[in-house]
Amino acid sequence: MEYVGPVFLRALFDGTQTVGTDRMPKAKVVQTRVFVVLLTIAVCLTAPLRGVRGGGKLDPRIEALWDAQRYIGVDEVKPGMDAYCLTDYGTGGIEKFGLKILKVVRDIEPGRNAILVVGTDDRFTHTGPVAGCSGSPVYIDGRLAGALAYAWTFSKDPLYRVTPIQEMLAVGLMDGSRAPAASSGTAAFTFDFSRPIQVAQAAEQLVPARLLSGSSADGASSLPCPLLISGLSAEACRYMAGQLETMGFMAMPGLGGSATGTKDGSAQLVPGGTLTMPLVTGDIRMNVLGTITEVRDGCIYGFGHSFLGYGATSLPMAGGEVYTVVSSVQRSSKLGTSTDIVGTITVDAEGAVFGRLGTQPEMIPVRMQIERSDMGGPHTYTCRVARNKLLTAALVRSALAGAGFQAGSFPPEHCVEYHAAIDLDDGRSVRFANTSTNMDLAEPGAEIAGVLNLLMNNPFGEAAVREIEFGMRMTPKNIDSYIWSVNVSDSKVKPGQEIQADVVIESYLKEKRRHQISIQVPEDLAPGKYNLMLLGSREYESFLRKSIPFRFMATNFQTLVDALNAVLNVSRTKLYCLLVLPPDGIMLEKAELPKLPRTKALVLQSEKRAVAAIPYAQWIEKVVETGTIIADKEAVAITVEK
Repeated sequence: MEYVGPVFLRALFDGTQTVGTDRMPKAKVVQTRVFVVLLTIAVCLTAPLRGVRGGGKLDPRIEALWDAQRYIGVDEVKPGMDAYCLTDYGTGGIEKFGLKILKVVRDIEPGRNAILVVGTDDRFTHTGPVAGCSGSPVYIDGRLAGALAYAWTFSKDPLYRVTPIQEMLAVGLMDGSRAPAASSGTAAFTFDFSRPIQVAQAAEQLVPARLLSGSSADGASSLPCPLLISGLSAEACRYMAGQLETMGFMAMPGLGGSATGTKDGSAQLVPGGTLTMPLVTGDIRMNVLGTITEVRDGCIYGFGHSFLGYGATSLPMAGGEVYTVVSSVQRSSKLGTSTDIVGTITVDAEGAVFGRLGTQPEMIPVRMQIERSDMGGPHTYTCRVARNKLLTAALVRSALAGAGFQAGSFPPEHCVEYHAAIDLDDGRSVRFANTSTNMDLAEPGAEIAGVLNLLMNNPFGEAAVREIEFGMRMTPKNIDSYIWSVNVSDSKVKPGQEIQADVVIESYLKEKRRHQISIQVPEDLAPGKYNLMLLGSREYESFLRKSIPFRFMATNFQTLVDALNAVLNVSRTKLYCLLVLPPDGIMLEKAELPKLPRTKALVLQSEKRAVAAIPYAQWIEKVVETGTIIADKEAVAITVEK
């Protein structure tokens, strides 16, 4: 077709006779010409695809990278060939492991081919598929064919699926230079910004579209890249691992320490060497561990499958060292650590991750001060966390939990006083302080994660988080309480008089405390029946959401920051006493229009308006600090007489 097609096509349009057409009817010749035109267009359009898949001529961009002495295409791979891979099992550095080619499977997935291999090395048979072997380069006669990328869990034989090198090189052709630091991927974030913000709900809403447990059409699953946690106690690491596993990570406690390679990690950056993503560095470390497939022109190809799989990205890249392989019936895994950051993963696609040496990804400084009654004084942890829409919130939340549980689990009865500051590059910030009881770090962790999810995943603009600070103090006491009784001096009052309320709060240990509250009735309050409400923090927040929802809603980035500061600073240790008054005026989005004349209010409340108006709620409020967290509410009927 390379020679006949163009000549035949030119002849058809030039009007010259070609062999076989002089005896055709005129209609048949026209049909033939149309067929040839369509066929030629199809060949031209599919040529680049065939090049990436390995069939036919290579895509010109791949051809520029292709070296027939260095690489072997899938067209040359035949069943029965001997092969080997390079990887590090921690005992002798990078070693050869024998393989046998079983089959080349074309179009195993749309646009993708696969090479099936079986391990012939006794160590492969003993360990089975090993998490961390993703990207181990596979060679045939000294030429690179691809990388170990997929395996079948519980397979009796060390069977692997290899991603061809053509597909991995194609990943490096994607443009990752314009990726924002948080990634250009789309998170599965379904928060409804037309309603008042629920920070705790936002903490659970963000779910990565794909993490390390992806399965393919043939039943194989990508070899996991373990997330190794170190720098903390074993119990704290196990607690963090449990949190991260809910997101699909294969998280496990690591041994910590630093890699023994050269300072810039160059000794490890060779095919078969360890490729890590230090997602958290410093006093607490979280490293994703895989294997390097190819190194050329200052670029790294690895894994043989995606990490998160959303194209252009910006994640830290480093070399590493493998200590050993932990053999397991369920899933064996490499155990190791990383070197210093030496570059940036700029593309995370289906066939590989691709990084560039010499660039520095953006990291967010995090400082945590932890004070516990059983620690003998405060302890400060400083670390840096990768900036990423999908990962930052979960990583910070896990680091916070790890630091908090460094000295072990909290006692069954405990109180946590905490404060947090999330500062942005533009000078804005979200700052809050509160108290929690008998919930470990669930509430502060959810609040920080929820804030980060909302700031980094919203329709108004991505926040550039400059730094995060958190402090907490844990004491072994239970401060749960409820309202024991409420008495008012007189349930019938006149305008201008005061309502005297005597409130008794009973704590968890049956200790009772009396609080006296005085609220003055407005001089112009119309006669009638009103509610005097005494609320704990949760009930008070619920009241605010119903009465003034606009204060907890976001219509642009500034109102998002304002709403977060409003909702997070409702103190849990206060008693809120409210005398609820009749609505007077209306509210339009963020605009408060109290005491609006009735005629104007009727005009603004028209159903034809795009923005719905709601009644302007009014109440008189007194707040009392109780030092306890009140879980319920009480209401007293008050009659205002003439």
